[in-house]
Amino acid sequence: METENRISNWNDPVPSAGAGAISITKNFVNSVMSYMAAALAISGVMAYWFGTSEVLLSYLYNATGSLSILGWIVMIAPFGLVLLMGFGYKKLSSTAMIAVFVFYALLMGMSLSFIFLAYTQSSIFITFFITAATFGTMAVLGYTTQTDLTKMGSILIMALIGLIIASVVNMFMQSGTMDYIISGIGVLVFTGLTAYDMQKIKQIGMVTDATTEEGSKLAIMGALNLYLDFVNLFLFMLRFLGNRN
Repeated sequence: METENRISNWNDPVPSAGAGAISITKNFVNSVMSYMAAALAISGVMAYWFGTSEVLLSYLYNATGSLSILGWIVMIAPFGLVLLMGFGYKKLSSTAMIAVFVFYALLMGMSLSFIFLAYTQSSIFITFFITAATFGTMAVLGYTTQTDLTKMGSILIMALIGLIIASVVNMFMQSGTMDYIISGIGVLVFTGLTAYDMQKIKQIGMVTDATTEEGSKLAIMGALNLYLDFVNLFLFMLRFLGNRN
C-alpha cells in the first residue's frame, strides 16, 4: 500500500535562528532520524515476517486471492492513523503519538508484505539499498544546502496531488504506459521532497528543544514525513527495478 499522505501543518513557515542553536538543532534532527529509523525497522521486520510466511499471509488474503477483513483493515487503517496524528497533533501527548506511530509502522509493515508476492527477494533488497542511498544523499543535501527549498517544496506538493489523482484514474484505466510515467514522476517527487523535508526539519530544530513535550511531538511528525518519503520512494523505485515473480 502506498501511503502518499502529507502532514498539512508541517508546511507552515518556520522562523530562522542564529548559530547558537546548532546544538539544539542537531539534537532535534537526531531525534527525528531515530524515530524514523525505528519505524522503518519495525515495518521492515513485519513486511519480511508476513511476506515470507504462508500462514501469516493467509490472515490477510482469502483463498481466492482477495483481501480478507483483516487485510482490508491493514490496508486502510494506516491512512486513518496518519490523519489522527495530523489532526490530533495538539490534543495527543507525545507518548500517545509515539504509540500511534509504532502501531502505524506495524500495520504498514504488514501491508507492505505484498511486495514479497509480486517481486523477488533479491530485487527487493537491492532496491531497498538503492533507495537508502538516494534518500541519504538527498537528506544530506537538504540539511547542508544554503538554498531555500520552500518554492521547490510547494511545487512538489502540487505535483504530489496530481500524482495521487493520476494514480486513482489509472486504477480504472489499467494503462501500463501511464503506470510507468507515474512511477517515474513519483521517484522524482519523493526524491525532491526528501531534501525539502530535511531542510524543514533543520529549520524547526533551530527553534525547538527535542526534550520538551512540544519538541518531541514535532520530532515524531518530522519522522513520519521522512518515513513516508522513504517508503513511497522505495515503492516507486521497485516498479522500475524490481523483478517480478
